[in-house]
Amino acid sequence: MLHADTLRFSTAGSVDDGKSTLIGRLLYDAQGLMQDQVQGLIGATRKHGHVGAGEALDFSLLTDGLIAEREQGITIDVAYRYFATPKRRFIIADTPGHEQYTRNMVTGASTADLTVILIDAVRGATQQSRRHAAIAALLRIPHVIVAVNKMDAVEYSERAFARIQSEIKPWLSALPFAQVDVVPVSALKGDMLVNRGAAMPWYQGATLLELLESSTASERTEGAFRMAVQRVARAKYGVRQDLRGYQGRVDSGVLRDGDSISILPSGYAANVAEIWCGVERINEARRGQSVTVVLDAQLDIGRGDMLTDTEPAPQICDALVADLCWLDATPMAPGRRYWLKHTTRTTRAIVEEVLDVLDVNTMQRAKSSAEVTSNAIVRARLSVQQPLVADVYAEHRTTGSFVLIDDASNRTVAAGLIAETTITAPTTPQETR
Repeated sequence: MLHADTLRFSTAGSVDDGKSTLIGRLLYDAQGLMQDQVQGLIGATRKHGHVGAGEALDFSLLTDGLIAEREQGITIDVAYRYFATPKRRFIIADTPGHEQYTRNMVTGASTADLTVILIDAVRGATQQSRRHAAIAALLRIPHVIVAVNKMDAVEYSERAFARIQSEIKPWLSALPFAQVDVVPVSALKGDMLVNRGAAMPWYQGATLLELLESSTASERTEGAFRMAVQRVARAKYGVRQDLRGYQGRVDSGVLRDGDSISILPSGYAANVAEIWCGVERINEARRGQSVTVVLDAQLDIGRGDMLTDTEPAPQICDALVADLCWLDATPMAPGRRYWLKHTTRTTRAIVEEVLDVLDVNTMQRAKSSAEVTSNAIVRARLSVQQPLVADVYAEHRTTGSFVLIDDASNRTVAAGLIAETTITAPTTPQETR
């Protein structure tokens, strides 16, 4: 019987560290593949495989599905895979290591509870390894597993593993991870992934799968209720056919029949009359569920508004300080207007000022007059045209994050994590009339 808990984790690290191979081998050894998938992998290996003599399968091809990925032997897009063991279910995001595709790494890691950072045992940690660790820390991922891969290439040397450990300890300890584990693995041979193997008797710690199965990273508190309205439905819900249904996904917390909630930014209050999940009426909705909420009052509510707990309520702000991961090839232009998409609301925004830049080598922040270019991580002050109903990212992931979009090209140029907000209006609920 499967445990109800589901762990979402992502891979990170530099290009050619073996992320796709590790995931493919993990799925294979954990018996997470159907027979037709194994047969497809055999055929793909014959056609596109990057394997040495004596290796029957190229496990990286399980996640590298694009033609360009298979030709070049790199990951470009985020690939999601699912598997389960008797202890837990898993959702894996295989993210690219190439600097050019850092935006895809941010996408894959944004919903992860845990990240596996791979480091090549021969090459050691790279600047991209550090950048991915810094991004994982900014995204408040609580648990990091450092997999020192390609131990077979250093003859499973304990000394090589100890060298990597001493190298990574200073910059990892500077980041606010709740738990860090380091494990030596060989994705190619399968050592210390699911099976321990016989090549590293000197390592007495847990295997990668054992660490994943025992991680408590997904055991988060529910938090305050937040639901951004995506759509207003004029349909017949129960006996109150004159009322509208407000549709969206519960981003955090729990909503129950009869709860008193606030509608922001208007500040009105109402009670929950009915909750629907599809065509089924339910008594409560939890984080991740998409529902229709019917209230006991006629209110002017539209897309971009937010249904929240009356206390604690999010802040209504027209200015904020945020950590930005710049993703575009065109440098940031302070003073220029961008589109800012926050939950279901899109509004104009201006980057007023860059406050500091994070050095991914030292993990220190410092003032800099240099241009903010692709892959830079900066803290900046922004103003927005329409008020946002937002939380600090450390308290609420969804309502504390946003993206900036170039208004000419429609490219996503930055991912933002709110660090501070400037309150522009009281959030005390008003009485409905």
